[in-house]
Amino acid sequence: MPGRSSATRRTVLRGAAVTPLAGLGLTACSVPGGGVTTDATPTAPVELGAENELGKGSAKLYREHNVVVSRDETGTLKAYSTICTHAGCPINKLQGTTLICPCHGSEFDAVTGKVVQAPATEPLGELAVKAANGKIIAGPGA
Repeated sequence: MPGRSSATRRTVLRGAAVTPLAGLGLTACSVPGGGVTTDATPTAPVELGAENELGKGSAKLYREHNVVVSRDETGTLKAYSTICTHAGCPINKLQGTTLICPCHGSEFDAVTGKVVQAPATEPLGELAVKAANGKIIAGPGA
């Protein structure tokens, strides 16, 4: 048909080669099951572990619940969501009391929840936390 161009083999192959690259940025921020996690923190109180596992001035990451719990030098417990405030990626690395996001390298202080390295600009969401019967419990209603 005049006026209508048909795709050449080269055009089709070039398009097929570029298409897989389009999703690479999202893949880095996706969780294993697919999709970016933004609200995977506890929606009810969860028992995390033994209270005596957390000494003063330390923090512990509970990956399966997307929570970090810290105990400051006075003995006060704090808990934060470990869903990065930059792109919603689950943070899976704790170095000392610094949380490191695997997607874009944002870093957070696990004792205060504050950003210590961009690109994130917002602190982590604080969660209710308490110790009861020798166990750490975090989440709404804790």
